[in-house]
Amino acid sequence: MKAGAIILSGGKSSRMGTNKAFLKFHEKTNIERIKDELQHVFDDIILVTNDPESYQFLNIKSVTDQYPGSGPLAGIHTGLEASDYEENFIVACDMPFVSAELAENLVKALKHHDAVVPVSDGVKHPLFAAYQKRVAREAEKCIGDGTLRIRQMLEKLDVRYLDDSDLQLYCGSNLERVFFNMNHPEEYENAKKWAESGE
Repeated sequence: MKAGAIILSGGKSSRMGTNKAFLKFHEKTNIERIKDELQHVFDDIILVTNDPESYQFLNIKSVTDQYPGSGPLAGIHTGLEASDYEENFIVACDMPFVSAELAENLVKALKHHDAVVPVSDGVKHPLFAAYQKRVAREAEKCIGDGTLRIRQMLEKLDVRYLDDSDLQLYCGSNLERVFFNMNHPEEYENAKKWAESGE
């Protein structure tokens, strides 16, 4: 589709104790799982990382944060700035069960909105969401003001929020699984079991 996909891999992974992007599922790293899934839908995938050398094996475009140390908001800004597309899907690298189907439908739902953000079980997922390229300007303003919480940026935008009933229409997959993110070693172990079971 004529949209970009942006993977954020800039976190310190301090709770996991190792880089979440390189955790293995069978013979494939987590970041490869995400890339391969998104390639079903998106022609152009950008990786935002401050260690591009470690990700050369992915053979995708990588960019480094323009505002290092400013958290995921800086990743959103950098990814959108680097994209050749007005419409983009953004996902964090700690979500091993990303759904290309849902990603595609979030982008299709953008229309005139600045962003489309899923809300599953009452939890907003701004790091599994669709954004217009123009949002980079607002992100940069927030970083300049020292306002680094994504939630605070979203308050300034025209955001369409999709709840569980909306999301079920867009995605046949298990939503709990799709939005699962790994922060601790036990969560990685659970994810491996899910992946091995093929559920």
